[in-house]
Amino acid sequence: METGVSANSRLTIAVHALTWIGLYRRRGHEVATSEQIASSVNTNPVVIRRLLAAVSKAGLVASRRGAGAGWMLARDLSEITLLDVYQAIDPGPIFALHRTTPNQECVVGHGIGPVLTAVYDDVEDALRSELAKTTLEDVLRDVLKVA
Repeated sequence: METGVSANSRLTIAVHALTWIGLYRRRGHEVATSEQIASSVNTNPVVIRRLLAAVSKAGLVASRRGAGAGWMLARDLSEITLLDVYQAIDPGPIFALHRTTPNQECVVGHGIGPVLTAVYDDVEDALRSELAKTTLEDVLRDVLKVA
């Protein structure tokens, strides 16, 4: 899915946006606008809207239309892990094999797929395991320590 930002920064921007919404809610605000969130991220509100639209499909945020329009968390920060956000914005594998089948007559072409699949599966498992350890509550706590 193209959102106007690189694949490597989408997770960061989504985590930033959701954490900001959570802090904004704690400060007594029910909904946050794309413009407010974009100001913190220093990006265009359209980027925020596209990213949060994907995140809303995963049930992490909800949007309100009309008067008082904006975004709100659908779950508490302590109930959302980095893995939840990652899966919401980029559910596919990190690495992919060839788009076309390599030359099976070639020793490398024949064996490269199974070998790399095993490595890529291990990388994916490690990534998911690490992301699952951190909630957005953890992120906010650590951000506030730095601030």
